[in-house]
Amino acid sequence: MTLPDVAATELADPLAEAAPTMELLLRELDRRWPREAERLHRISRYALLPAGKLLRPLLLMESAEAVGGGGPAVVPAALSVEYLHVGSLVHDDVIDGDTMRRGRPSVVARYGTTDAIVTGDALMLGMFGVLTDGAEDTGPLTEDAGGPLTDDAGGLLTDDAGGLPPGRVLGAVRVFARAGVDLCRGQAMEGELRGDLGCGLDRYLTMSALKTGALFRAACRGGAILGGGSPAQQHALTSYAEHLGLAFQMHDDLLPYTSDSRTTGKSALSDIAAARPTFPLLLCHAMAGAPARARLEAALGGALPAADALRTVRELLETTGALTAARDRATAQADRAKSCLEPLPRSRATAVLAAVADLSVSRDR
Repeated sequence: MTLPDVAATELADPLAEAAPTMELLLRELDRRWPREAERLHRISRYALLPAGKLLRPLLLMESAEAVGGGGPAVVPAALSVEYLHVGSLVHDDVIDGDTMRRGRPSVVARYGTTDAIVTGDALMLGMFGVLTDGAEDTGPLTEDAGGPLTDDAGGLLTDDAGGLPPGRVLGAVRVFARAGVDLCRGQAMEGELRGDLGCGLDRYLTMSALKTGALFRAACRGGAILGGGSPAQQHALTSYAEHLGLAFQMHDDLLPYTSDSRTTGKSALSDIAAARPTFPLLLCHAMAGAPARARLEAALGGALPAADALRTVRELLETTGALTAARDRATAQADRAKSCLEPLPRSRATAVLAAVADLSVSRDR
């Protein structure tokens, strides 16, 4: 495939260029998870649909195209990263006791802890079966009565799904497996840091790079591998993903203090109630004087009712300048992500990836 020479600035709306890809992903996601099915399948559909931003699947698709590959053959891999992501969110809500996700009851709130744990497990384990759908050798096929062709694991096979060299698929499997472990490491580290405003920004950034960055790296590096990218191209997209993941998480940590919970779809009190030392809080703690620092510690230490704690934190973020500093640092990470795309041929795909970096620090949810 010849990559067109298209600069990001030459596209009036790069994200609009991604609309057909997003529509393809949504159609395939809906087709793979019909409404009428057994209980575990129905709960999994509830977790997956209506879909969130589908950012990670989009990153995989665009990364594959950016190196000269992509197309329908990588759709199963793109969906598999969404299964891993959503499965981890289901488990996050169990761990944190969050009752809202994407503006409606979380899986654990609606179906209970047992079903939530099993659903998260099923999505994350099923990811590997879906990821391998695109390999040239899919193994024996079976056909349900009147239904579509499926592999032995029940994964839907489209006419365009085959054709990826098995070696590339194996490389992506390795990347995704490592990402899953890194995600778990980040979750464990987040628990270790809980309530510790003195943990420092370096430890926070390590945790964020594991918990949030893992799936960004998996999507972009996996896409580059599946698309047949060179080692240099894989490195460029992995570096892009690392900075994008930090920018995304830094901005995500700001949303409870800059956006309405009706927009974000999640309670603004969640981070405070869980005593999470998020990026703006750590900056505030580092920038504050002793009296303000004491007030911040009291707000996160449970000394105040949750709503009062949220008001106190918002006030301190403003008066210390931490809110502005956090925005600036998130934007700097997004800019670094875009700079990592420079070694790649300019194309529609790299324009979309650059626009995603900008969106990561301008969104309100």
